[in-house]
Amino acid sequence: MGLLLDKEYKIAVIGLGYVGLPLALEFSKKFATYGFDINLDRVHELRQAKDHTLEADPKELEAAICQSKSDLQSGKGLYFTASMEEIAEANVYIVTVPTPIDQFKSPDLGPLISASAAIGKILKKDDIVIYESTTYPGCTEEDCVPVLEKHSGLTFNQDFYCGYSPERINPGDKVNTLTTIMKVTSGSTPQIAKVVDGLYKAIITAGTHLAPNMRVAEASKAIENAQRDVNISFVNELALIFDRVGIDTKDVLEAAGTKWNFLKYQPGLVGGHCIGVDPYYLAHKAQALGYHPQVILSGRRVNDTMGMFVANKAVKLMIEKGTRVKGSEVLIMGITFKENCPDIRNTRVVDIYAEFEQFECKVDVWDPWVNADEVKAEYGIDVQSTFEALKNKKYKAIILAVGHNQFAQVNLSDLKDNDCVIFDTKGFFDRDIVDARL
Repeated sequence: MGLLLDKEYKIAVIGLGYVGLPLALEFSKKFATYGFDINLDRVHELRQAKDHTLEADPKELEAAICQSKSDLQSGKGLYFTASMEEIAEANVYIVTVPTPIDQFKSPDLGPLISASAAIGKILKKDDIVIYESTTYPGCTEEDCVPVLEKHSGLTFNQDFYCGYSPERINPGDKVNTLTTIMKVTSGSTPQIAKVVDGLYKAIITAGTHLAPNMRVAEASKAIENAQRDVNISFVNELALIFDRVGIDTKDVLEAAGTKWNFLKYQPGLVGGHCIGVDPYYLAHKAQALGYHPQVILSGRRVNDTMGMFVANKAVKLMIEKGTRVKGSEVLIMGITFKENCPDIRNTRVVDIYAEFEQFECKVDVWDPWVNADEVKAEYGIDVQSTFEALKNKKYKAIILAVGHNQFAQVNLSDLKDNDCVIFDTKGFFDRDIVDARL
């Protein structure tokens, strides 16, 4: 591992969510590893080898856990804590905290700055701080490093160093996992870049790509998601056009997709922790430099309207069938941002819910994957987790918002009232039984 042989590395992962936990678990197989989170409940859960995100293999997690710091002396293992003092022995700190946007679609660096301040208070000479949280080019050096210097009293690239290696976790994906996705790495000096690259090479079987500098690595992550967002916005706009034309978008895409170089994106709701957020970080940086991005923001505007379109289209179909919209029972199937995972971060299904509420419908949400208390706390929406809670109801509209596997077992006839409108946003059901789809 080259430069890694010169030193015994102890890793501390800051933030134990969908990104941090799998990362800490993999590092614990090769290095003494600390897993830190400010959420005491999360730490308590993980110490019992339980993971509500379902990202960690339960057996691997149980095998890796150390119940005390002294158990890490073997050079491997994973110790969970909510105390920064307990991770002060580490010499590599990896930050995986959220980087959300605020109500004005501007970057919210609060978690990132707070984590940097906390690390700065325990930072030692020659320590390395690696950021994985998605952000805009220059953020590590311009926003995080000054905080590290302020709270540590140390000098950047003289007393301590930084790296940036953007996360590429795909929640719920059991094929494209942390170790099977090539990792982009970078460092604040050429030597530190090799150290950072070596650390990740130790756990990433797919290999690494060493970027020329941290800004390039930061930008690579931002454009990954911005590119996907723009491409999806294009087919979403096509869906809006073809709805007016009166033809099925998926039929058009299947026909166009017979050409070898056609990009087979599908229309739909665009939420989650990355695609629906990261383009705003890139746009923020561009605007700070005096350039107003056209394509990126126009794509965001289109994608942000899709929930409203789905609800309004369903309401129009209800009216066509003679249904009195106000007071009608409506069922939304799924509230996570994607199928077969419990992740509700930045889900745009809430836009469909909110629009139906504007029409004064009585809206039920059913999702077998989520923690109902978490959804209630985050969005103020009550969620049913079982089919049994719905089986005595008959709905005037049913919206398939997320393609969970469990929904394939449902007989919609058990839920439909007379003249029920079924809107399938995912092309999940047989087209013969639905009234509309994206």
